[in-house]
Amino acid sequence: MKLSDFDYHLPDQLIAHYPLEQRSGSRLLCLGRESGAVEHRRFSDIVSMIDAQDLLVFNDTRVLSARLLGKRADTGGAVEVLIERLLPDNEAIAHVRASNARQPGVRLILTSPCGQYSLEAEVIGRQDRFYHLRFFCQGLLIDELDRVGHVPLPTYIKRDDEVLDQSRYQTVYARNPGAVAAPTAGLHFDEALLGALRSQSVEMAFVTLHVGSGTFQPVRVDNVQEHKMHSEWISVTPDVCARINACRERGGRVIAVGTTSVRSLESAALKAGSPGPAAGLQPYEGETDIFIYPGYQFQVVDAMITNFHLPRSTLMMLISAFAGREQVMAAYEQAIEQRYRFFSYGDAMFIR
Repeated sequence: MKLSDFDYHLPDQLIAHYPLEQRSGSRLLCLGRESGAVEHRRFSDIVSMIDAQDLLVFNDTRVLSARLLGKRADTGGAVEVLIERLLPDNEAIAHVRASNARQPGVRLILTSPCGQYSLEAEVIGRQDRFYHLRFFCQGLLIDELDRVGHVPLPTYIKRDDEVLDQSRYQTVYARNPGAVAAPTAGLHFDEALLGALRSQSVEMAFVTLHVGSGTFQPVRVDNVQEHKMHSEWISVTPDVCARINACRERGGRVIAVGTTSVRSLESAALKAGSPGPAAGLQPYEGETDIFIYPGYQFQVVDAMITNFHLPRSTLMMLISAFAGREQVMAAYEQAIEQRYRFFSYGDAMFIR
């Protein structure tokens, strides 16, 4: 299986650099998982496509203001830090972009967008392609990031972060801070849409996967099976497992909102050693480096809501595993012809 099997050409003008005014106002491409049939709808139509016996599973991670800009304390050289993961005692694992500013002992002064606040950090050491940093702050680092940090927009959004991104690059149900990228399928849900789903007794469950920067890292091997997946922290609680089992018993569908929810549920099933669909699904909290590509047998997820993904990415491979590579590539061709908006702030798909 070659990396080129998951490639497509996307005109630059179809990349969404800003969200729509209304979250649920985006378009929705519906793809039949078995038939390959494509239907063009509005995202708000999702309410009529989900039944009371179904279960929607969301990722409730909250995006950190993880991008920090500043300078080296001794030389004044420019520095950019992207937090990858928070550690105890106000320490973190991070990418550091700077000239000769990454040796142990080097101190960094990181300044808020308004210039009113600053935060100091020290390089402790190296950890693979990341750096181990210690931050000096009065309270918790996570609170300081809200004052000093920038919203970590993906690099394909060709602009600086703005005030609107503080709310719009965040789901309305985000509650567990730790991600450096948004679970973007969830960005389409607003309170009115969630209320409409609840009013027709649609059940909901929440997992947590703290999305890391590895989600944007390119696949650098031609043979897909040789790719080493990045690791991310997940939590699938006993309540989620109970709701999935109840959904199975009543004949409903487990509908994952986003590939991160898919990876969380399927990881929990694999950790439990489940031999079949949702059999023996157990709670799990810890690391996952699950890599889903064509040939994978899904154990939990019956349908998924997802955004459009970068060509040659592991997320293209995941949805190709779910709905078939040929059908997914054909659906993407239609989306491009129909001028759908792509990537984080773009339109959505419902694969059912």
